[in-house]
Amino acid sequence: MNPLDLLDQRRSVPAHQLGEPGPDAAQLDRLLHAAIRVPDHGKFVPWRILAIRGDARARLGIQLADLHACKAPDLPADVLAKDRERFNFAPLILVVIARVDEHHPKIPAQEQLLSAGCVAYNLLLGAQALGFGAQWLTGWAAYDRDAAALLGLATHERIIAFVHVGTVREPAPERLRPELTQVYKEWL
Repeated sequence: MNPLDLLDQRRSVPAHQLGEPGPDAAQLDRLLHAAIRVPDHGKFVPWRILAIRGDARARLGIQLADLHACKAPDLPADVLAKDRERFNFAPLILVVIARVDEHHPKIPAQEQLLSAGCVAYNLLLGAQALGFGAQWLTGWAAYDRDAAALLGLATHERIIAFVHVGTVREPAPERLRPELTQVYKEWL
């Protein structure tokens, strides 16, 4: 197989289409080792990964729904139900967390965020290479400081992605991709 075939076939599998089994211990170890091989200016390691599995997934969903209801008491019941259930499909959720030093003398914050984003993307590619499906999700909780605190993040940390990983239960949809001529040109 041409190594670029993996990129050509890459697609997100909606989290609700993922189920058991998830990666076993050896597969997870392999996935994580591959995922952290990213560009990292200054070897600063401006990211970390938090795994959420088993009963912790439902507990997180309930706590986030409760938090969301406190912040927006007029939310419809179906939105809160979605909050409660969103982590109950894929057996493994990998939270990619950027550890950003906004005042680093040599490494701009943007480069730190992009390095963390590469970790999230490598998790998607690695999961697919291991035969699993995956989806990178964010949602309101990824941008909320109270949700970050719930997950134990420090003030200089932020959620980049909730990467849902599991066995594909139904074929993933393909979406339209841009034509290369729409997104590429030579600078002269």
